[in-house]
Amino acid sequence: MDRKRFEKQMAFILEADKEKNILRQTHLSGGGRQENDAEHAWHMAMMIYLLKEYANEPIDLARTMMMALIHDIVEIDAGDTYAYDETAMASQAERERLAADRIFGLLPDDQRDELRALFEEFEAGETAEAKFARTMDNLQPLMLNNSNNGGDWREHQVTKTQIMKRHGRNQIGSAFIGEYTRELIEENVRKGNIREE
Repeated sequence: MDRKRFEKQMAFILEADKEKNILRQTHLSGGGRQENDAEHAWHMAMMIYLLKEYANEPIDLARTMMMALIHDIVEIDAGDTYAYDETAMASQAERERLAADRIFGLLPDDQRDELRALFEEFEAGETAEAKFARTMDNLQPLMLNNSNNGGDWREHQVTKTQIMKRHGRNQIGSAFIGEYTRELIEENVRKGNIREE
C-alpha cells in the first residue's frame, strides 16, 4: 500500500465535501431550501442512470455518472455561477480553470489527470457522454423550477429567450428530452412563470 497516495486521495475526498456548502439559485422541490452543488450532482447522476435510454447515442454509463459527480466541484473555489447572470458568466471559465488546477491537483497524478480530463470533456460537450450529462445538468434545475411553480424564474425575472438559449441545446444529448424541456418552458410561459420578454 502507498500511504502517500492514500493520503492524497483522502485529502481530495475531504475537499470534495465542501461542495455541500455551495448553494445554488435553485430550490428543492416543493418550495424547500436552496439546493447545494453536491445534491445537484447526486441528482444528475441518478437521472443519468434512470434516463439513459433517452440518450441520442450509446453512452458509457459509469463515465457519464462520474462526469456529473465532479462537474461542479470547481465551484468550491469559483462559486456557483447563476446560469442567467451574464456578468458572472464572463469570468466563469477562468475562475473554474484556476479552481480545477488546485482541487484536482490534490490527487495522485494519474487520478488528477483522469478527473481533470472528465471535467474538461464535460465542459467541451463534444462526446456522447458529455452531451447527455450536459442535458441532465440543464434538465435537473428546470424540473425543480417547474415543481416550484417557477418561483426561481419569477424571482430573477428570467425570460423565455434566456431559457431557450440554454435549453435549446438539450436536444444535442437527447432529442426526446429536448422536446420535453421545450414543452415545460412553453407551459411555464403560459402560466406567467417565465417572462415572454
